[in-house]
Amino acid sequence: MQRKRLPIGIQTLREIREDHCYYVDKTPLALRLVQQGKYFFLSRPRRFGKSLFLDTLKELFEGNEALFKGLYAEKHWDWAVKYPVIRISFGGGVTRSAQELEDQIDSHLRRFETVNQLAVVDKTLAERFRSLILHLAQSTGQRVVVLIDEYDKPILDNIEQREIALETRETLKDFYSVIKDADAYIRFAFLTGVSKFSKVSLFSGLNNLQDITLDARYSTICGYTDQDVDSVFAAELEGLDRSEIKRWYNGYNWLGASVYNPFDLLLLFDHRTFRPWWFETGTPSFLIKLLTKRHQFTPALENMIAPETLLSTFDVDNIPIEALMFQAGYLTIHGVNEIPGLTQITLGYPNLEVRTALNGSLLQATTGDHRNYAIHAGKLYQLLKDKNIPAMRDLFHAFFATIPHDWYRNSPIAQYEGYWASIFYSHFAALGLDIKLEDATNHGRIDMTVCFEGHVYLFEFKVVELAHEGKALQQLRDRNYAEKYRNDGPVHLIGVEFSKDTRNIVGFEVE
Repeated sequence: MQRKRLPIGIQTLREIREDHCYYVDKTPLALRLVQQGKYFFLSRPRRFGKSLFLDTLKELFEGNEALFKGLYAEKHWDWAVKYPVIRISFGGGVTRSAQELEDQIDSHLRRFETVNQLAVVDKTLAERFRSLILHLAQSTGQRVVVLIDEYDKPILDNIEQREIALETRETLKDFYSVIKDADAYIRFAFLTGVSKFSKVSLFSGLNNLQDITLDARYSTICGYTDQDVDSVFAAELEGLDRSEIKRWYNGYNWLGASVYNPFDLLLLFDHRTFRPWWFETGTPSFLIKLLTKRHQFTPALENMIAPETLLSTFDVDNIPIEALMFQAGYLTIHGVNEIPGLTQITLGYPNLEVRTALNGSLLQATTGDHRNYAIHAGKLYQLLKDKNIPAMRDLFHAFFATIPHDWYRNSPIAQYEGYWASIFYSHFAALGLDIKLEDATNHGRIDMTVCFEGHVYLFEFKVVELAHEGKALQQLRDRNYAEKYRNDGPVHLIGVEFSKDTRNIVGFEVE
């Protein structure tokens, strides 16, 4: 199979098709959407192909048949009808104030007004938007298609500045309300973004949107499936471990088939190296700050349970960790439990990339020293390779000594074994190792099992007063934890004891 150009960073269908790039045909889903209804909303993480899908819709409605040659839509779309399209994206640049947002909207509207020779007589942005829709419908004889990309970015740009974020939200709320008010002149409307703000805060004037974020039928509307990888990108797979591709990058799920982040795969095929490509392109500092500020118990991220409604509860004054991490793409759906009157969602890491990179970022934020973390991570991996477990004591002792005292003083879980264990867990998770957690949601105690190169390491953590008491290792012996792993290889028992007073390791026994 002949290799094609990799569409890295390309968000327009025309360029992809005319330059003979790889393209995963999403037109079956686009046509289903158009046939199903009129007003839609989709939330997906950054760099997942939302803009390209919106551009595909634009080209469909404008009737650019040549771009769809050989695709599903070619023989299933009425090319005789062409619709006027208003496409607005808030993805460019950073919006720092409500005034900057108004200037941005003014620029978008002026562009359409100029092209369509529409004189500006209205004073407000909302009224100009309404007049534009009415003018296009009357001048073309067809109802208008409205496509809004990155609808929430102006708010997210200011999420740490509450007052500015609220002002920005109100400006957008007023602007978006026009879409419902102009219903008689609208053929189709589609809004995309990273976050799903609650309807009462942003969409109270546009409450007829159909949210397809967690619609199993559209789980693959953005991203690549395993079938896409094996068929469309077959020519790129030679020399790469297919199972590693899946372990590193697959796993994002919205109640249907799981998908890969397109950006990850395109960078992998280009560089031929496994790296956290997507994570490195812009993990929001706000997320890391929020997780460290709330002293997130990191092992709990492996398995979080939340009601489905919580995943949509996101606003300037209400940011649940589960909703933020799910919408940003750092947690994904692992399971669903239907209870009468309640749907429970089990969340966890989508893949190895996110698990390793996020835990590494959290450890760096804990000490504020990126260089120090990198040195510790390298040493820890080498100690595991050398089976030199006793030497881990000095390594972790040195790491705990670098954590600022304010961290302990402000942490509600610092008095529990789980807090200390979470630091250990994040170190091993950041290395991509096979970790099993016996009690990932209990802040009082956590046992951790690490499997590496045929050896099994069982950790027990205890908080003691001052001196080493030997309780951690004794508990491993008394409960015979090693028995269940006897067939998996040599088992190492590791009892770790921490002092609340010295805020460091006072006991580290290996058997």
